[in-house]
Parts: sequence; C-alpha cells; structure tokens
Amino acid sequence: MDKRVFLDAPAVGELEKEYLAKALDSGFVSTLGPFVTLFEEKFAQYVGVKYAIAVQSGTAAIHVALYELGIGRGDEVIVPSLTFVATVNPILYVGAKPVIVDVDRNTWNILPEAVENAITENTKAIIPVHIYGNPCDMNSLKRIWGKYKVYLIEDAAESLGATYDGNQTGSFGDLGCFSFNGNKVLTTGGGGMIVTNNKKRAEHIKYIVNQARDDPGTFYHSEMGFNYRMTNIEAALGLAQMSKLDGFLNKKRVFKQIYHEILSCLPGVKFQQEYSGALSSNWLTCIEIDGGIEINVLGDELRRRNIESRRLFGPIGEINYLKGFSGKCPNSVDIYEKGLCLASSTVNTVDDIKKTALEIRDVLTAGEGC
Repeated sequence: MDKRVFLDAPAVGELEKEYLAKALDSGFVSTLGPFVTLFEEKFAQYVGVKYAIAVQSGTAAIHVALYELGIGRGDEVIVPSLTFVATVNPILYVGAKPVIVDVDRNTWNILPEAVENAITENTKAIIPVHIYGNPCDMNSLKRIWGKYKVYLIEDAAESLGATYDGNQTGSFGDLGCFSFNGNKVLTTGGGGMIVTNNKKRAEHIKYIVNQARDDPGTFYHSEMGFNYRMTNIEAALGLAQMSKLDGFLNKKRVFKQIYHEILSCLPGVKFQQEYSGALSSNWLTCIEIDGGIEINVLGDELRRRNIESRRLFGPIGEINYLKGFSGKCPNSVDIYEKGLCLASSTVNTVDDIKKTALEIRDVLTAGEGC
C-alpha cells in the first residue's frame, strides 16, 4: 500500500485557513479577541452546559479544575490505571496524591467498584477518563459521587461528541475537561476547555486562567493566577473545526463499523465495548489480539505497509515516578499487552480504512482470510 494511512492526523483545510485569516486581519492574535468568546459559547451549547472556559491544553484544564475545587496537599484523587499521564500529573502539581485503580476488562474504563473500594476519609475527587472516546459508567460513578460527597472531574479529553444516556460527556460532573491537541476529534493546534453549570466557578476560572488580573488596564492581581488563556488564533481554528464536528464523528463511526465488519470474524480479535446507553466518539478504534501474534509484531508489519498504528496507553502505575500510587491492576496490564490503536484519522477515506482492515486481516491470517 503506497498511500500512507494515518492514525490520528488532524483534518484541516480551506475553512480553517479562512478563519485564521480573519483572526490575523482583526489584529487580535493573542489572548484577547472575539473568537475566544464565540468558541466558548458554541462549545458550551454543544456540550449542553451553561459555561465553557477555553484554556491552553487539556492538562491545564485538569490542573485548573483541581485548583478551583481546593484540592491540595493531603488530599487523594482516584484515577484509572489505563490513561495518559496528563490525567495524573496535575494531581501532583497541586500537591495531592493520585490513587490509581484498575479498569473494566471489556470497556477499558475505570471500575466503579474499584473506585468505591479506594475511597478513604482523604478522598476529595474522582477523575473518570472516557478512554479512546468511550463513555464511562456514569450512573454508577454518580451514585458514588453523591454517596461519599466527593468531587467528580471528567477527563473528556478524547470523548468530544460521545454521549451517555443522551447527555454529552463532560456534562455530568462538577467540572469537565477537554483537549484540542492536534490528534483529537477537534483541534485548535493545542488548547483545551473546562465546562460547568456552576456560574460562580466559571467566573472564577475565567479570572484565574488569565493571571488573575483584576483590571485589563492595570497590573494588580488579588490572588495567584495562571497563564492558561487560549489565544484568538487557536479559537478561530476551533470555530472552523466545530462546524465540521458532526462530520468528523460520523466518519469515525463509519471507520469503526468497517473494522468490525472485516475483523470481527477473526478468532482472538476483540474490540473495546460500550456500556448500555453509551455512544463513543470513536476517537481511536482499538482492538485486542489474543494469541497468534505479538502486538509489536503486528504494528511493525503495518508500518512496513505504510499504515500507522500505536500501542495503547500503558498502565500508569508502572511509570517510575507513579509506582507508589498504584496497587495491582491486572486488567490494565492485560489490555495493554494485547491492544493496538488502529488508523482512525478523518483525513483517511473509507477506502483507506477498508484496505487497512484487509491488510490487518492478511497479517493475522497469513493471507487465508476468515
């Protein structure tokens, strides 16, 4: 296969260039400008919340969320083992302790029973991660959240457009956090968003992410702030991408369906499953291979055929500086050892994905098919 098939490359084109030109022509290129406010308003409307505050990254969003909720030294925050380190690092930024628990073997999302078992008198928050765009069991997590009176911060970095019981991910907890990194469903180059229905918190977050500057005309700051504000240029790119979001999501669903149709017949091939009432954003379609071939071997062979893929996130408790925060997480280990992220970028065509699925089947069956 001569044409490269991309894992998660961003789909940008003429509309994005048009919006960026408008931002440049307006003279507002930094943290002031009309596109930031407009992007926040449109994003809040899409997610179904009252307020959205644009920031510099998904990591910044989680950091500010923890800070806003007063979480710090001596506090514990429960997180899943199967996630990117950006979920966990901000907990360390605020001086709190991450408590890493295992995930469900089928959905790959945080296990509600593991969360409840991990709660102590020091637990202040839970951060469920809608991994690879697949919504968590929010009904069970909301029950725990209410029972123990802890905060719920959703890491929805990968799940923009995903729903649970008809509601958008990010809209369930005290605060929801999104990422617009170049590889996400929607990109602003970098960037992120914090969403909430709490007006007081929204106003304070908007204040502190702009250096807690009391008056634009002065340099007085009544408290410590952060330089986390999104730029007008990034927001312009985000607005252009918002207009394409439904198309991106539809395309990703079609890609996942193609992979299912061609690969589900193979023994040992298993897909990430969804909870009842959940609809994934399918940020990345991923599979597990149980027997027959090592994941690294499959990835190398696909690379040789000009097809991008990627290993799953490794269990974060096995990372050197996080080893002291995790118990045994056998499900996360097993999923990592068997899992691979498949080409899912919306720059790919339907034919690209069909050919990719057939190439994967060819590798797994040595050309014999199902």
